[in-house]
Amino acid sequence: MDKKTLRGFVREKKRRLSPREIAKASEILGDMLRQTPVYRQARAIYGYLPYNQEVNTLPILRRALQDGKRVAVPKVYGGEMRFLWIADLERVAPGYCGIPEPIADEPLADDPTALVLTPGLAFDASGGRIGYGGGFYDKFFALEPGHPTVALCYDFQLFDTLPVERFDVPVDLVLHAGGEAHCTT
Repeated sequence: MDKKTLRGFVREKKRRLSPREIAKASEILGDMLRQTPVYRQARAIYGYLPYNQEVNTLPILRRALQDGKRVAVPKVYGGEMRFLWIADLERVAPGYCGIPEPIADEPLADDPTALVLTPGLAFDASGGRIGYGGGFYDKFFALEPGHPTVALCYDFQLFDTLPVERFDVPVDLVLHAGGEAHCTT
């Protein structure tokens, strides 16, 4: 399956999810994430705000704040994505493509060891990732390659292999609602 077909397949499966299914999977994935050593060791989480039936990361980010971690979320400026520290997850508004972003333009997140929750449409057990097509995360990781990365996904987003290209940056760990996929990156 090529990237375009794969994206269409996953988008259609996501559209069919009920709010209850999203909430249940999101709760399971939040619990799984909190049990990982990479989460427990992280001083900061670079997360993302959910959009279009993605795993609901808001409870995860709220919990990270309660756990004493700093939290940052992305904001797009033209062709570049930057993470901004955020303490109030309600101070957001629709931004690039309608995706929630911080209202403020600062402070710029600056932790090179922060755990990055990495969104995408499809993943494989070796960390391969197909994003939404904008390349924002791949560009970010090219500039800041040292971050540990975790993807949270529904079971139907996990594939044996993906048609990834050399510029597609893999994630370190994929968590899916049915279990954990150990990655080799």
